[in-house]
Amino acid sequence: MVTFFENIPSYYRTAILVGGLLLLWIIEGVVPQFRFRNNRYRHAGTNLFFTLSTVLVNTGCAFLIVKAAQWTSETHFGLLYQLHLPLWLHAVLAILMLDLIGAYLIHLVQHKTAWMWHYHKIHHIDTAVDASTALRHHPVESIFRVVALFVAIITMGVPFWVVMLYQSVSAFMSQFNHANIRLPKWLDTTLSWIIVSPDMHKVHHSHHQPETDSNYANIFSIWDRLFGTFTTVRDTTAIRYGLDEYQAPRYQEVGPLLKVPWEQTYNTKEKLSGQHNL
Repeated sequence: MVTFFENIPSYYRTAILVGGLLLLWIIEGVVPQFRFRNNRYRHAGTNLFFTLSTVLVNTGCAFLIVKAAQWTSETHFGLLYQLHLPLWLHAVLAILMLDLIGAYLIHLVQHKTAWMWHYHKIHHIDTAVDASTALRHHPVESIFRVVALFVAIITMGVPFWVVMLYQSVSAFMSQFNHANIRLPKWLDTTLSWIIVSPDMHKVHHSHHQPETDSNYANIFSIWDRLFGTFTTVRDTTAIRYGLDEYQAPRYQEVGPLLKVPWEQTYNTKEKLSGQHNL
């Protein structure tokens, strides 16, 4: 198993992720939770542009992740190595910690830190959440997530093969919990006790801020339950997605979305300047 994940070619991992997206895309067409009012393909095209930018950032930073994982393995640096655990338990705890630090915590921080939120909110501006929304991240936000993953690897001591396994599972789970699919209520609820289900994560994309500021987890729902950020909504089909101030159609296009963080900064400075001149 270790050898498999260390040697699996990068294009195989990409094929797995693309295959997962295509599978969910087909399922969305069969049992959708909502019907698209606008062009479904144009919507996906916008989100796939951000996929490309994320891939470029991740490829550029890949050496950092690889070197960090190799160094911890060679030196046995990190908390998990100090516990002298069996390989299987080390791997399980490593995946849990990568999910906690590299997904849940960095996600929470981006919501609570104003300047980071300006980049992350591009993900929340999407008014038609589906599997492709999982790929909609500003390039700068991708750097935040790489740094968080690096910190998790170094502090916990995570072997390279576990990092590769985690990233594959994490990417598919992100697509799954964003997918525009309608699962039986009992199944979705049962899944949400262990992993992040589609209905659980749809709440996070609500335009209503108390709901937006909840359900941050990506793979394991335990983090939201443990830290008190878990929220449920009786009828997820009634959720209105997006952010109130970004409902204009232009905010579903690549150009305006890329400018959103700086547009906010400019508007804030303009308001402060106006107040100063009064």
